[in-house]
Amino acid sequence: MEIWGQELSFYEIFGTLSGIAGVWLTIRKNIWCFPAGLVNVGLYGILFFREKLYADAILQVFYVLLLVYGWIQWKKSPGLNEFYITPIKARSWFILVLLCLFSTFIIGTVLKTVTDASLPYLDSFLTSMSLIAQWMVAKKKIENWIVWIVADIIYVGMYFFKNLHLTAALYFVFILLALKGYNEWKKKIALNA
Repeated sequence: MEIWGQELSFYEIFGTLSGIAGVWLTIRKNIWCFPAGLVNVGLYGILFFREKLYADAILQVFYVLLLVYGWIQWKKSPGLNEFYITPIKARSWFILVLLCLFSTFIIGTVLKTVTDASLPYLDSFLTSMSLIAQWMVAKKKIENWIVWIVADIIYVGMYFFKNLHLTAALYFVFILLALKGYNEWKKKIALNA
């Protein structure tokens, strides 16, 4: 299949579909978001490795771990009606920002030095942001959606630059879904207040 003059791979097509399903299910607070997410990260791990976006490829491995962790955390909730969303504390924000910057520098430097990585520091920055956002999803922190929105905006540009047009379109859809997710989770907080 071809789109925008670019041949699409099986990995990109089905990675896109499972990615949309996973985020939509997360918005709905449906535990099936985790299996959909596992399919998504498996397919994109292969695609990103092929595109020399090594930090993104490695990110998919960490996503597997975080998705399993999140699945376990969500299963601990006694029921969907008791899905408690909480804000993150200012001290935690500070620590997460420092962690993001530190990991960006370390991962980017290693990728630039040891591999033929494409966009090593940008790829590393987005990888660091994504890991933080996924951890926040597992902990049911509402600000996960804000981190995803910022990361996804930057991802759209990076994937467009890399001629991964369907993936860029997917991340644009992720921005819209993240806006919806933020609003839905915000309503849930108001109901629990």
